[in-house]
Amino acid sequence: MNSKELLNAIAMLEKEKGIEREYMFQAIESALAIAYKRSIKGIKGADLVVELNRENGEVTLYKHCKVVENGLGQDGEYDLDEAKEINEAYEIGDVVVEEIDQTPFSRIAAQTAKQVMLQKLREAESGKLYTEFRKKENTVTTGIVKRIDKKNIIVDVGNFEAIIPPSEQIEGEKIEPGDKIKLYVAKVNKTNYGPEVIVSRSNAGIVGKLFENEVPEIGEGIVEIKAISREPGSRTKIAVYAENSNIDPIGSCVGQRGTRVQNVVDALGGEKIDIIKWSEDPAEFIQAALSPAKVISIDVNEDEKMCTVVVPAFQLSLAIGREGQNARLAAKLTGWKIDIKAEDNINLEF
Repeated sequence: MNSKELLNAIAMLEKEKGIEREYMFQAIESALAIAYKRSIKGIKGADLVVELNRENGEVTLYKHCKVVENGLGQDGEYDLDEAKEINEAYEIGDVVVEEIDQTPFSRIAAQTAKQVMLQKLREAESGKLYTEFRKKENTVTTGIVKRIDKKNIIVDVGNFEAIIPPSEQIEGEKIEPGDKIKLYVAKVNKTNYGPEVIVSRSNAGIVGKLFENEVPEIGEGIVEIKAISREPGSRTKIAVYAENSNIDPIGSCVGQRGTRVQNVVDALGGEKIDIIKWSEDPAEFIQAALSPAKVISIDVNEDEKMCTVVVPAFQLSLAIGREGQNARLAAKLTGWKIDIKAEDNINLEF
């Protein structure tokens, strides 16, 4: 690589990859200084400075040696008497600057410059990807499953491989290579090998973002998602609210003929979704959260965030849900401890 080729390569990287011209010059100068110092004998103790001409690409080397009294000829030092032979003005502590002929090392310069530019190109592309995916953190994206690597699922999310680790998978969900799935961008880590993108199928955030994409009223802030409780792959409860009393938040989320909520259900592999109207009144909110069960009465203790709910005896199992799921999700959604009591005084706490 000659001087002209070097300048052309730097100009191309600046134009196509957005790598600043001066940044590239400084990086090449630093790398050349290290390479030359390893190759040139007798300067290990000296400071080697490389100047790369910004106009013609020519390289100039300078050796910086400190002036000392009674020097012993160590690398990087000049005896005061030796220094004064060069220039009478030199004093102890001054630095003698000498240009070094770098012609024999032009091959080193070319190889080093090429290596530095390739490295900076990789770093720039890696940084660009990292910035791109950091902006997508806590959003939903679409990925195509490429392979199952041990317990990790590797997905293509736009010409980049992201990972669904076991902790972010839905237990029992059957995913095969080639499947197109919705994913929640849970975390983006910066590593020496480029960005590591962790995506999720189990994070509760995926439900909120899917509704945000499907329901314009949520995206516009007309309808607000107040809380979500989820048991991935099985069932989710989502509490929504509209400040405008003329807006039906549940109807907005369900959509005409249930199309909006069905799209979310399909994206989650058939997961059941209960849409509940949020209320600042704890009793109303808890009662709604226990649906589809009907509540006869509710007694709340706001100091301890506990409540006792009475349901018809024939609806006790409905209020509790299979293996306690309905009551458990309601408790998580509302943040209250719920004591469910049937009319025949059977108590169950969640």
